[in-house]
Amino acid sequence: MKHFRVVFKPDDKEISIHQGATLLEAARQAGIILTAPCGGKGTCGKCAVRLHPSGQQVLACQHPVQSDLVVVVPPESRFYEHKILDHGLAVGAGVHPSVFRRHEGMAGSVGGVFGVAVDIGTTTVVAKLLDMTDGRCRATEAVLNPQTRFGDDVVSRINYAQSVEHLAEIHRVIIDCINDLIRRLCRQAAISTSRVYEVCVVGNTTMNHIFLGYPVEQLGRAPYHAYSVDARDLPPGDLGLDMNPAGNVHCVENIAGFVGADTTAVALAVDMDGIQDRALVVDIGTNGEIVLGARDRLYAASCAAGPALEGARIKYGSRAADGAIDAVVVDGDISLDVIGGIVPRSICGSGLIDAVAVLLELGVLDATGRFVSPAGLPKNLPTAVASRLCECDGQPAFRLARDDGTGQADVLLTQKDIREMQLAKAAILAGIRILMNKLGMADRDIERVLLAGAFGNYIRPASAVRIGLLPNVPLDHIQSVGNAAATGAQMLLISDECRDRAARLARRIQYVEIAHEKDFSDIFSDAMLLSP
Repeated sequence: MKHFRVVFKPDDKEISIHQGATLLEAARQAGIILTAPCGGKGTCGKCAVRLHPSGQQVLACQHPVQSDLVVVVPPESRFYEHKILDHGLAVGAGVHPSVFRRHEGMAGSVGGVFGVAVDIGTTTVVAKLLDMTDGRCRATEAVLNPQTRFGDDVVSRINYAQSVEHLAEIHRVIIDCINDLIRRLCRQAAISTSRVYEVCVVGNTTMNHIFLGYPVEQLGRAPYHAYSVDARDLPPGDLGLDMNPAGNVHCVENIAGFVGADTTAVALAVDMDGIQDRALVVDIGTNGEIVLGARDRLYAASCAAGPALEGARIKYGSRAADGAIDAVVVDGDISLDVIGGIVPRSICGSGLIDAVAVLLELGVLDATGRFVSPAGLPKNLPTAVASRLCECDGQPAFRLARDDGTGQADVLLTQKDIREMQLAKAAILAGIRILMNKLGMADRDIERVLLAGAFGNYIRPASAVRIGLLPNVPLDHIQSVGNAAATGAQMLLISDECRDRAARLARRIQYVEIAHEKDFSDIFSDAMLLSP
């Protein structure tokens, strides 16, 4: 299958994608979130983009990629653009008042006040520099969370930080990381760090506590209570942040011990306080968070999905980096989309989900996740696909990429990889099912599914439903909304009104400890099956 390059302007993001994919899929792969309330059916007309240099306007969800393209994405077609700018430009409520009061009338202060929104993920830390006069993002940086050396999930880090000395160490590591991000952002914008007057921080409850230096041992034992769920405003000197010492550090409300400020920010960004339909928000990461409900009742839960969907514990797994397989399709043989358009070296979470969905459809895997025996393979299985079946460490495996002597390495999907993926997806689906039971909902009752998180942005809805990662809803009900936590942090950085909304949301969302539900084990076992 042919692959083509698509360049998105003004972002200057370039991706390689298989022939026939839509521009909406290409934009999602590039990390650009378009508005598509109709679910890609082409009826709302809100995902309009322009082809360059012709200027032709097309709907991203309907335009197939048949050649190399340059695409211009206007602000009005972006899912979050209007939210950030509306709050940034709002009179009075647009900017935290303390930022400007101290500078009114000072020469050179116009355009000279900046803020940084930080999303501390278990795996990745994302920081965005905003001009506080108009709310526009001037620079973005993201790095691997350096705390991963203490463990790749929150439980490992809670265990490490039991002593005062270890807590101080892991706290210092994240402070140093954020300071480095602030300095890099300021270099991009050619400004001094002294012009950063406010930092807004979100993260799950463990990340929030470690950032603030709060004790975390109570998060590791029942009933998993947070030391504090309240918002905090602190002077930078208390934390050692490299910014204007007269500024402010705002930490957003947590919801419970395992549902933190990042979920509050996600709920704010996708307007969970104003929705009228029955919506499900799933933020997929090492720790998966779920919010389900409508305007009158909102429930939240956390799922220990583990790091498999982010490439860890997968034999050839990796994060979404150059050389990682991020999509798998079938066209007589297996065809791969690879980040960076280079030879494949690994597979990331979205590619893993695609690969399992494809093997299920081909009859190479059964619903229990086992490779089908050679005698049981479908008679119509393409020869090229059958030739990819192999063994790894004495267990069945499937060769996604071959060592063909051109420098391309083998990339295998093993039986153990599939089990790791099943455990991760079962944790997420079980959490969803338990919240659905709280509201007496069936799959058909869910009117909207929003996939949040950087990883959620790359998942193909059809594959997620096929393997049973998500409820069996019509595909046009599912929309990726990208890193909603980072967007919520931006809104909270520049808007007092948003801080009030976030505080109300955090109080209204009811937390459910899913592992304590009496039918959790049965629901989890059912969720292990690879079926819609």
